Amino acid sequence: MPAHSALDIEAVPLLPGWTDVLDAAARIRPWVAATPAMRNAALDALAGASLHFKCENFQRSGAFKFRGACNAVFALPDAVAARGVATQSSGNHGAAIALACRLRGIEAIVVVPEGAPQVKLDNIAGEGARIVRCAPNMRARDAAVAEVVAESGATLIHPFDHPHVIAGQATAALELMQQAPALEAVVAPVGGGGLLSGTALACRALSPATAVWGAEPEAARDAHDSLAAGRLIDDRVPQTICDGLRGHLSPRTFALLARHADGILLAGEDAIRAATLLAWRHLKIVIEPSSAVALAVVLATPEVFGGKRVGIVLSGGNVDPAALAPAWGRIDA
Repeated sequence: MPAHSALDIEAVPLLPGWTDVLDAAARIRPWVAATPAMRNAALDALAGASLHFKCENFQRSGAFKFRGACNAVFALPDAVAARGVATQSSGNHGAAIALACRLRGIEAIVVVPEGAPQVKLDNIAGEGARIVRCAPNMRARDAAVAEVVAESGATLIHPFDHPHVIAGQATAALELMQQAPALEAVVAPVGGGGLLSGTALACRALSPATAVWGAEPEAARDAHDSLAAGRLIDDRVPQTICDGLRGHLSPRTFALLARHADGILLAGEDAIRAATLLAWRHLKIVIEPSSAVALAVVLATPEVFGGKRVGIVLSGGNVDPAALAPAWGRIDA
């Protein structure tokens, strides 16, 4: 991907590097699950490629987010950790922060936008965090969490714009590259960009020739358009079934993706629904639509992935069947 001059990449503070990824892997090893990399002959045939699915739906709290949250929480000095942690999240990061804080024995406060899936709210509350609600847009989320931090003295751990979070997310790709060597491409969903940034960091260090692609809903294409325009686009309110991908890039994730990613591919809502059902049917596992977007773009672009060994990061499995059931009847996978 060409450089994007509109943002001074070198001026972005605290970009994590490979040493940070290795430190994260060591720090979180006692706490995280080493998730499996699954194969399926039927999906290989549909894609015309050799697919290796990194199943972060089996991660603690049900999503890759626990890796970054755990790394950030356990990296805090004791005196800082004692004041607690605050974050903002549509669900998975909030649940991950809540779990990590419970394991460390400190308070967690999570700002959650209206409209977040009930299953994710239940996960956050179930880990003992305090929930604060806000309007469903990034500016409202940022304002609410700033108020929480000012009032409580808690440390803010952003869902993706945080070096320890990105380094922690990178450990999923680190494991995948060890489980499935010689991958020619790796695909991960992109919302705020923490997972994709970490994936790119790990792949560039371990296998520089491996292409790294982001997968994004057409209805929430701000990351794709930001990189194409060479500037951050953060004023959209996306309407997509992928509730975990409604955030936008930060300067830090923009910089990492501009430097390390090969591009971002888009999928329509029907294609994402179909890919979700295909994963449920053939892999026999439950994943979120936010995960399935990665499979959707692989199936839609055989000119990019056909005949290759492809790693696909399935980012999470915290889906609310009751909320999504009406959509499935329109798709025959």
